[in-house]
Formats: sequence, structure tokens, C-alpha cells
Amino acid sequence: MITELSGTGRRVSITILPDDVLLEIFDHCVTLSQRYTPYDQQVYAWYTLVHVCQRWRYVVFDSPRRLDLRLRCTDKTPVTNMLGIWPALPIVISNVYPSSTNGVTNIISALQQHDRVCTIDISDVPNSLLKEFAAMQEPFPALTEMKLWSFDENVPVLPDSFLGGSAPRLRDLFLWSIPFPGLPKLLLSTHGLVTLRLWNIPRSGYISPSAMVTALSTLTSLESLDLLFLSPRSQADRASRLPPPLIRVALPALTSLTFKGDSEYLEDIVSRLEAPLLRYTEITFFNQLIFDTPLLRHFISRTEIFREAYRARIACLTGAVLFSLYLRNGTDEEAVMLRISCKPLDWQISSLAQVCSTSFPPLPTLERLDIGIDNHRDLLPEWQDDMEDIQWLELLRPFTSVKDLVLSEGPVPFIVPALQELSGERVTEVLPTLENLFLEGPQPSGPVKEAIQKFIAARQFFGYPVTVHHRVNRDLEYKRWEVGDR
Repeated sequence: MITELSGTGRRVSITILPDDVLLEIFDHCVTLSQRYTPYDQQVYAWYTLVHVCQRWRYVVFDSPRRLDLRLRCTDKTPVTNMLGIWPALPIVISNVYPSSTNGVTNIISALQQHDRVCTIDISDVPNSLLKEFAAMQEPFPALTEMKLWSFDENVPVLPDSFLGGSAPRLRDLFLWSIPFPGLPKLLLSTHGLVTLRLWNIPRSGYISPSAMVTALSTLTSLESLDLLFLSPRSQADRASRLPPPLIRVALPALTSLTFKGDSEYLEDIVSRLEAPLLRYTEITFFNQLIFDTPLLRHFISRTEIFREAYRARIACLTGAVLFSLYLRNGTDEEAVMLRISCKPLDWQISSLAQVCSTSFPPLPTLERLDIGIDNHRDLLPEWQDDMEDIQWLELLRPFTSVKDLVLSEGPVPFIVPALQELSGERVTEVLPTLENLFLEGPQPSGPVKEAIQKFIAARQFFGYPVTVHHRVNRDLEYKRWEVGDR
């Protein structure tokens, strides 16, 4: 191994370098390899080094933590042979799609090294493997990351003894369609957990709100929490709600919360939590006749979102209605995304009006509201007769600080006629601080133009003038539109 000394023209052997210098070079090589190679190849960064010569092998294996030495096992790895060749290094089980008997056997062989496994990432875990895994009752003291996806039917339920009920170094946990009602017991041992994602939680994996909050109470490092249920709970389950507690659990590091399920479950959870640094919330509610979420309102009022939201957006889609809040931080960051799964437009507007009036406190910094309807040209004939003006007014009522109302082409024929209903002293009953009305699409004419004229005239008469702006499409700039223009 010969190299040339820079600027001298002399060629010397790299073997003259002391071990500590070699280690610095190796560390640099491994770091670069991890930065510029795919994730599933990063654990191989040191393999080449140990095959150069015996001395290099000694240097590498003398510093396993410094060089982040790990063994990667997949369903195609002859695990038994590999474990007999290499030192007792941490084991990474990743990029795994076990579809054969040999594949399952290889993964089980790796999992049996429970005191060395640091990562488990199995993308399509078959029931046969999950049953074997669930039967292991030993703790996994080195485990820092676990991700399990299941796409099988009748997935076996993980018992309370899963992972021996202890994974003290776990930082990231993700389960997809994996029923684990005993999860709270495991979480009591994971004080350093940073990310908890439970997606497509089946009925067999239901965890009560009180049990979940008790488990969360020890997770002071938790930054991201996802609870996504596969289906609504039964009415019997919903009837067992308890009054909110006097003392709440603090999650001082939580910045992201994602939820899909019944509004009652979310109410039970947030009534017991404090998350003052929360910056992003994504909520999907299953369809319900009545939404009553005052405790969610109180929860949001204690977060950064309440103090910094400046813009809101409502989007009516073919199968759901979306409501978003954005923070003014230079990047127009989305802070809240609320989705309600339902189809008819009148049902969407009625449901969202209930949630906005009960779930969100008055937002004093909110200045702008955007409203759009997806595929409006196809849906307009179907929805035209379903809507009543009062439904739109109830939806707009909570937005008392909005100065700019932006309507895409779809909602204009719905909302403008509703606004003209506000006459006399009721003219500021909805959107009392409105200053600008932005319209998109063809220039209004006929009944829509007449409705705009009546609304603007009423506001002007009572000393609350509104300026109308118009543009044909988003590629153009808004222009002030004199409503009296022909």
C-alpha cells in the first residue's frame, strides 16, 4: 500500500501511519460512505476495510462504537454462518420481505440474538414469523428502532410479554396493522422514545385512552405521536367516556400529533395531555352525525398553533372535507390538517361547521381564509340543490378575525348568495372584520353578481366596506373589480 506525500514526490507506505491515524481515516471513510450510500447499504461501510489486511482488521474491530460497526441480516442472509464468522457486533434486521420458509428461519435466527439486535425493520411480516417473534419473551436491551408492517388477514395479537416487556433503549417504534393491546406495558420501559407511530390499528389492538395516556406519561422525550385506527369504535365503547381529569400529563418535547379515529377518543386523549410546543396536528375523523369536541378546543388553545396561525384553508373533496391552519414563519408552514370522511357537500359543510365551532378557539391572529371545491364542475349540478345558505354562514361564523376571504371558482355560486342574506344589523354577524373578497374563475354575472352587489352595498352602508378582487385563474394577478361594472 503505497502513497505519495503531497509536494515532495516521495512515495511511502501507508503502513507507517500509527493506529490512531488509521482510525481517523477509517472513521472519515465510514462517515462518507454512510452519507452518500443508500440506507440499506450503510452498514457495509466497514466491510472493505477489514478485508485489506490483518492490521486493518484489528484497528477496525478495536473501535466498534467509534466506527458504528453493525451486522445486517435479511431474509436472504445465511444468519447462522454469518454469526459464526464475525465478532459479536450489534445486529440490524432491515430491508426484509420474508416470503419463504428459509427467509423466516433466517430472521428468527437473528432475532434469537435478542441482546444484540438494535434495529428491526420488516416490511411485510407474515403471520408465521409474527407468531414466532411474539413467542419470544426475552427483553431486547439494545433495540433502538422497530418497524413492523403486516398485510395479512387475522394478524395474531402481540402478547404483553412481547420483547420481554422491556426495550429501554427504544427510540423509534412503528407498527402497521399489528394488534398490540399490551403496548402500554412496553412503553413504560421506553423512557427515551422519540417517535411512536401506530397505523391502521385493528379492533383487536384497541388501547383505551386512559391506558394510552398512562403510558405516555413517562415519554418526556417523545416528539412525534401517530394514532391511526382502522375503523370506528362501537357505540358501546363510545358510551364509556370519563370526565376530564384535574391533572394533565405533560409531553414537553411533542411537536407533531397525527390521529385518525372517533372524535370521542381524541377528546379523551387530549383532555389528559399538555403539549405546549406542538407545531403540527393532523386529524382525520370518521363520519359522525354529531361532533362535539370542546376539550380539543382547550388543548389547541394551549399550543403554539393557537398563538401563530394566520391563514386557514377549507377544501371540499369528493369523499372528505379538509381544514388546514398555517403558521406565518416565512415558509407558510401547515400546522393543522383536519379531515372529515363524508361525501355530500351539505354533510361536509355541516360536519366541519360543528368541528370549527367546538374544536377551535377564536384565533386572534387569523387573517385569511381560503375555500375551494375539488372537481366542482362535475359536482356542482349534484350538490347545487343540497345546500342551504345557513349552512355556509354557520361554517364562516367562527372566523371573526379574517380580513381576506379567498374563494376559488367552485364555492363562489354557493357562498356569495349566502353572504347577501346578511342585511341590516346582521351585516357583520359573520366575518365582521372582512376587508377583501378575492374571487377566482369567470367574472360573476347574473344572480351571483347581483348577490355580490347587495352584500357590498350593505357593508358599505353600515361602515364596513369590502373591496372585491378578481382573477380568471391562478396564473394571473388579482385585479380590483368594481362590482357595478358590466
